[in-house]
Amino acid sequence: MKDVKTISAAVAMLKVIEAYGVKQIYGYPGGSINSTLHALDEEKNNIEYIQIRHEQVGALAAAAHAKLTGKIGVAFGSAGPGAVNLLNGLYDAKEDRVPMLALVGQVGHNDMNYNYFQEMPEASIFSDVAVYDRVVMSPESLPHVIDRAIHEAYAQKGVAVVVIPNDFGFAQIPDVKYDSASATYEKTAPEPVATDTEVSEFLDMVKSAKRPVIHVGRGIKQGGDKLIKLSKQLQIPLIMDGLAIGLIDPNYEGNLGTANRAASKAADEILGTADLVIAIGGDFPFANSYYAGHDFKYVQIDNSKLELGRHHVPDLAIWSDATSFVEKAIAASQPVPESAFFKAAVADQKNWKAYLAQIKASQNESLSPAQVYEQINRIANQDSIFSIDVGDNIISTFRYLNLAPTNRWLISALFATMGSGVPGAIAAKLDEPNKQVFNIAGDGALSMVMQDLVTMVKYHLPIINIVTQNGDLSFIEGEQEDLPMDIFGLDLQRQDFSMIAKGMGIDALKVKNYSELPSAFDTALKATQAGKPFLLNIEINDHRALPVEDLMVKVTDGKLEEKVNPRYLQQEGKTYSLAELFNKFDGENLKPLTDYFAEYDVKL
Repeated sequence: MKDVKTISAAVAMLKVIEAYGVKQIYGYPGGSINSTLHALDEEKNNIEYIQIRHEQVGALAAAAHAKLTGKIGVAFGSAGPGAVNLLNGLYDAKEDRVPMLALVGQVGHNDMNYNYFQEMPEASIFSDVAVYDRVVMSPESLPHVIDRAIHEAYAQKGVAVVVIPNDFGFAQIPDVKYDSASATYEKTAPEPVATDTEVSEFLDMVKSAKRPVIHVGRGIKQGGDKLIKLSKQLQIPLIMDGLAIGLIDPNYEGNLGTANRAASKAADEILGTADLVIAIGGDFPFANSYYAGHDFKYVQIDNSKLELGRHHVPDLAIWSDATSFVEKAIAASQPVPESAFFKAAVADQKNWKAYLAQIKASQNESLSPAQVYEQINRIANQDSIFSIDVGDNIISTFRYLNLAPTNRWLISALFATMGSGVPGAIAAKLDEPNKQVFNIAGDGALSMVMQDLVTMVKYHLPIINIVTQNGDLSFIEGEQEDLPMDIFGLDLQRQDFSMIAKGMGIDALKVKNYSELPSAFDTALKATQAGKPFLLNIEINDHRALPVEDLMVKVTDGKLEEKVNPRYLQQEGKTYSLAELFNKFDGENLKPLTDYFAEYDVKL
C-alpha cells in the first residue's frame, strides 16, 4: 500500500473549520484542550486564536460574529468548568438562532469513566442547548464529526457541540480532504414564497379591518423600503420588533417604533387598539401576555414553519420569505384612500418624537441617558456598529440612538444575558476592523465581563466603551416598582470603571456633569481614531424612563378609553391619571391617543 502522509487529528479538524471560512476561534487554555491549542499554534498563519479571559465571553463573541455575518462562530472550552462556562454564550446563540460550533475538551480516552480530574459527562450538559451533540470516538473521526457539526449548525441555525478527548487531537491520521461541502455555504438558500391565494386572503383581511398594523421582525432583512411602500399603499402603520430597528427608515412617518416596555408611546397605544395584527418575519417573545390584552385577527408571515404560531395562534399563517411576500402584496393591491387611523397613528408618533427631542436637548448637570446618547449620535459614523448590553440601555437605545439601515447593531435579544456588550464589540471590531465600534453597557452588565476589557488591549481593538453608571439595576427596579413589593437587592457597590480600565491599559475618563460630556466624547473619538480603545465611565441619574408599558387602551362600545395601569407604583396606594403620569416624566406636552382619534375622527 502506498505511504500516506499523516497529520495530527486536531490540525485536520482546524483545516475543516478553515475550509468553511472561519478566521478566528475564541477560547481560554486548559489542560484538556491542549491538543487543540497545539494545533492552533501550528495553524496560526491560517486561523487566529483569540484568547479571551472567560469562556462565556468567547462563546458570546462567537455568537455575535454569527449574528453580524451569518457565518458560523467558533469557541472552545476545557473539560469541566471551561465547558460549563461556555453555556451562557451557547444559549444566546440558540435563542437568537445563529450557527455556532463549540469545541469542548475532555480528559484522554483512557481516563474516561474513571472519575478522572475534571471529567464530566459533557454531552449531557449540552443536550438542551445543542442541535448536534457528539463525543468523538476515535482520532480518525474527529475531522468528520466537525464537518457534520458545521452542517448541522447551519441547517438548523443553532449550536453544534463536539467533545474531544484530549489525546485524540495529538494522534496522527491520514492527511486527506475532510470537509465535504464547504463551498455550498457561499450560495444563498432558496426562500419559500407565498401563493397568490394566500396573498389574496391576506388582502381581503386587510380590507375588512378598520385598524390594521404591521408588526415587523428582523425577517424583513433588506426589504425595509419595500415594506414602507406597502405601508403607504395600504395605509398600515408599522411597529417594530426590537431586532427590526434600523431595518426600516426611522424617519418614515408611519414607523411607530417598538412595542412593549422598551418602546414608544405610540407603538404601544396603536397596537393596543388594532383589530388586525400582521406579524412579518418576527419573533416576539412577549406575545403570549402582550397580545392577550384585547381580541384581534392575526396574520403571521415567516420563512420558518416552526415560527408559525410559536407565540400566538394565527388566523392566517403564511410560510414565506418576508420581503418576497411584501413584493407580491404590493403587486396584487392598489393604493387605498387616506386612513384616519393611519393619520392618527402618525400624529401620535410625531408627538412622542417631539417629547424625545425635548428630553435629549436637556442640559441638566444631572446626566440622563438621553444626553449620553445624543453625544453617541454626534460622534457616530453612518456605518458604525453598536454592541448594546442588556438592561436600561436597551430602552435608551430604542428611544435615543440613531439607527439607520447603514448601521449594524448587536444585542442578546431573546436570551437577554447581561455581559454581552464587551464580547459583541470585540467580535464586531475583529470582523470589521475599519468600522467604528461602540460597546454600551450599564454598570451591572459591565461588571460581569470587565476582565475582557484587557482583550481589547491585547489585540489592539480601538473600541469606544461607554458605561452608564447609576449604582443600581435600574431595569429590574422598574419592574419591582410595578409589583406588590418594596425595592430590594438592586443597589450596586459603586466602583471606578475608569481606574479599572486604566489598570488594564485602556485610557479612560470619568464624567459626572453635562459640561464635561462633549469634550469627553471628543477625547474618546480621538483615541480610537489613533488606534486605541477608550472607556467613558459616565455617572447618570437613576430616573426611570417614562413607562409606556403602563398605558392601557381599550375600545368599549365604540369609544376609546385610555388610563394608567393601576399596578404603576401600586405601593404608593394611589392611581395616577394620564396627565399626572406624563407630568412626572416632563411630558406636559404629551397627548393621549384619544385626542388624536377624536381629531381625525377615527371610527371604532
